[in-house]
Amino acid sequence: MAIATSNAEHHAEHSEHQDLRVLGLLTFLASESLMFGGFFAAYLFFRGITSVWPPENTEVELLLPTINTIILVSSSFVIHFGDAAIKRNDVKGMQRWYTITAIMGAVFLLGQVVEYLTLGYGMTTNVFSNCFYLMTGFHGLHVFVGLLLILGVLWRSRRPGHYSATKHVGIEMAEIYWHFVDIIWIVLFSLLYILTLFK
Repeated sequence: MAIATSNAEHHAEHSEHQDLRVLGLLTFLASESLMFGGFFAAYLFFRGITSVWPPENTEVELLLPTINTIILVSSSFVIHFGDAAIKRNDVKGMQRWYTITAIMGAVFLLGQVVEYLTLGYGMTTNVFSNCFYLMTGFHGLHVFVGLLLILGVLWRSRRPGHYSATKHVGIEMAEIYWHFVDIIWIVLFSLLYILTLFK
């Protein structure tokens, strides 16, 4: 009876520790949302006070960013399959889906680099280009961090029993962060690319 009580208390303490880690992540993401919100507000302000937006010689291309968007948004579904797999105690399945997500994230970053190299204007060309590089670059940094988190999960999953159906908070945190990155990109894509169609 005493052993059962002790185990129950340990499980409750462990669950509370997991919940605090997730809460910490959510608090961090909330602060990052405010930072991105400031970027969005500044961008809309400059757009509103500028007669021609984007200014001449700073046109944005839609094809590559659209492909990139499809890849990144699709990766949110892929990473969720990995989370669902570990909850079935399928470590191999989780590793497979997280590996695919990591590849998709790397392809997105590569696509962003290619876009930067082919734009024909730099960060200091005008206020639009400054906003463009600042927001997409800052988001790219977050994608890179998310990629590191996913690779960290894959590295830790090599140890037998490290993740299971009852012990997978690290996997969930990586997934939450990746969904955040995707949501921010959808807003960025709408502001920087879609809205440019309506000058």
